[in-house]
Amino acid sequence: MSKVGGRRNFGYGKQMAWAGKQAIRDKFGDGHYGTVAGHTQRWTAFADWCRSELDIRDARDVDREVLEAYGQYLRARVDNGELSVVYAQNRLSTVNVVLERMRGDRQVRIAPAATVGQRTAIRTEPPAGLDRNKVHECARSLWVNQRENVACVVLIAREFGLRVREASMLDAKQALRQSQAKGAINITAGTKGGRGHHVDRWVPVSETAAHCLARAAQVQGDARNLIPPDLSWDRWYQRMQRAWTKARGPYGLGKTHDLRAAYACERYEQLTGSAAPVIAGRRIADSDIDHYAREVIAQELGHARPEVAASYIGGAR
Repeated sequence: MSKVGGRRNFGYGKQMAWAGKQAIRDKFGDGHYGTVAGHTQRWTAFADWCRSELDIRDARDVDREVLEAYGQYLRARVDNGELSVVYAQNRLSTVNVVLERMRGDRQVRIAPAATVGQRTAIRTEPPAGLDRNKVHECARSLWVNQRENVACVVLIAREFGLRVREASMLDAKQALRQSQAKGAINITAGTKGGRGHHVDRWVPVSETAAHCLARAAQVQGDARNLIPPDLSWDRWYQRMQRAWTKARGPYGLGKTHDLRAAYACERYEQLTGSAAPVIAGRRIADSDIDHYAREVIAQELGHARPEVAASYIGGAR
């Protein structure tokens, strides 16, 4: 591939992640710590993806085709509930900013909103994963086809309302011990924005969920979590999604994000005694009880604001 410019990473450094950080500092200066830190984190994620997926280590090799592939990768994670639309847009915006600074032009710029799309803030259709039996049948089919790790991630996502990343990075053995001692598990690994390192997020453990943890602990073995030790997160995620997409069809299941929404709807009924608004077609529970349930569900799902619960259980009206 022909290079744009004469020096590696346009003269900003030998390592792509480091070079991007220098370009960001060059653009914003040292007085904007938060801005520099945010862009640096998002650029590093892009540089890591380029290296692991395309074996690209020089920003001169990044063209519009590469950015479009990265946009499709982010869009898939948005569709599966791994990333918010806003964060996916921010990651693309950072790539635009850094490359523009490095290159001195806007030739490979990509439109973030048009690439990752929009998603309604209020769920209007019941999630496909509400029928637990179908989820477990699908998991059994994965198990039979020697996709035990994937089966466990699917079950954990459904039983605890976790994102795929969180379910994959859960130390099932430690979680099993926690559940036996406290009747709940604290989600700390793989959380959005690293919230798990400084915010407790306890999720209750039902009898079914406890059996799920016990099975996952066996599958995990001596590993740290359910991700095979020889795979990076990105490669595991791709493998997991391929297996899930292939297996879910006969059981009428949809995106993995629906498993998370199914947990939220089920939890809402436990807390209020009424079906979730997205299932009932309107809010039935008393307004105060409804608000309390939304606060609990948002916290258990790893969100800071109760309003976010509407994207899982429907609106409050």
